[in-house]
Amino acid sequence: MIELDTRLMAGNILNELGHEPTEGQKTLVQLLSTFITEPQKPHRQPAFLLRGYAGTGKTSLVSALVRILPLAGLQSVLLAPTGRAAKVLASYSRKQALTIHRKIYKAISAEDGKLRMELSANPHKYSLFIVDEASMIPGPGGAGESGIYGHRDLLDDLITYVYSSEGCRLILIGDRAQLPPVGNEESPALDEDILNNQYHLDTVVYELHEVVRQSLESGILTNATRLRRQLTPEKPELPFFHLRGFEDIRMIDGASFEDALNSCYSRFGVENTAIITRSNKRANLFNNEVRARLLFRETELSAGDIIMITRNNYFWLPSGAKAGFIANGDMAEVRRIRHIGEMYGYRFADVSIKLVDYPEEEVIDVKLLLDSMNTNTPNMPQEEMQKLFDEILLDYTEITSEKARVEKVKSSQFYNAVQAKFAYALTCHKTQGGQWDAVFIDHGYLTAEMVDAGFVRWLYTALTRSTTEVYLVNFNEMFFEK
Repeated sequence: MIELDTRLMAGNILNELGHEPTEGQKTLVQLLSTFITEPQKPHRQPAFLLRGYAGTGKTSLVSALVRILPLAGLQSVLLAPTGRAAKVLASYSRKQALTIHRKIYKAISAEDGKLRMELSANPHKYSLFIVDEASMIPGPGGAGESGIYGHRDLLDDLITYVYSSEGCRLILIGDRAQLPPVGNEESPALDEDILNNQYHLDTVVYELHEVVRQSLESGILTNATRLRRQLTPEKPELPFFHLRGFEDIRMIDGASFEDALNSCYSRFGVENTAIITRSNKRANLFNNEVRARLLFRETELSAGDIIMITRNNYFWLPSGAKAGFIANGDMAEVRRIRHIGEMYGYRFADVSIKLVDYPEEEVIDVKLLLDSMNTNTPNMPQEEMQKLFDEILLDYTEITSEKARVEKVKSSQFYNAVQAKFAYALTCHKTQGGQWDAVFIDHGYLTAEMVDAGFVRWLYTALTRSTTEVYLVNFNEMFFEK
């Protein structure tokens, strides 16, 4: 391992930053430079936890760090929890970024023929693993079987993977004001006590609070800052929003919604515009309206439709595919529909899809479970999957071995059909880690009593999904400064 000069490292990062750093950024650069250049002690697992709110300059600083590391002879590995988040990270750092699961796991065929995820070997030495959007990483009990990672403890697996190779270090980056993973009350990867006590890391922590000057010119980031200041133990105080003087954030009513959405589709593209709602039921309503009234799609599925995968699928990707498997949260475009029909009491479509966030991946032929598109749950309810299983099982009554019959069902194209939803409107959890040019936020039914810290966190997360324009749809006047 080459010896590195801390002051030289700090100077290089600051030079690469390209603007006058805040005092917080200066302190952070010193701490990061020390963390990177300090010789690693035996049997220790050094980690750096960088927390920062929207607009505090995390992105520009990480981008500068990634660019100067090769000058110091250091490798970096960039990771994020979802394909969309990895795409955002790659865009601002100008370096390839991968999803955590595709980097650290490999699919292994078990004796029963089922695929299971196993930890890969870490081929990197003396490398810096930089993980963005760490607030999304679930700990034990988070995400559940339907989550991206099944029953595995992703945080534990990530830490095990990183430190299994000589001289590797971990930097976790995230925003504590965002929604925690489903099934967790807080984000475990952003909690130094959990990292140190449960995962045995030696964690250096720094949190950026000061909003950088450029962000103060943005109505989106100004209002995001106002929202996160409401995240205290006390009940939030209305009004939240200050819109006067800003062009990038505005309130609209239902009558203006269609025209505003059409305008964003024209200027930014359908795939770069998102409607964010608080429930799967409202997302379904919006999706159906958008498809019928704005996109003029009269069939239940059309070529050109944008969908989001809602359950991991290990069945359809070829074994050499870079994506590894089709993951919960992956965005896809329907390229071709070959056949739609009913089987076993459910509707299926044979389609060709393109994974939007993996442009290098070929078009994939899959069977899509159409019934999953309009459920009011995150994915197909377990009781419905059991019904499908039982129906397929009836095809194999001539097989005497129960185990062999079950294996036939589990290898069936119908049982392994891809589950997805239309992706014009999504719940906030499904958008996390991603960015869209334009975001329309719909809070649905809401009373003053329902405006609590959880709602503020939801609203902050939704607001910070947009890079250019935000539309607050049918928001009550109580939210706005007069």
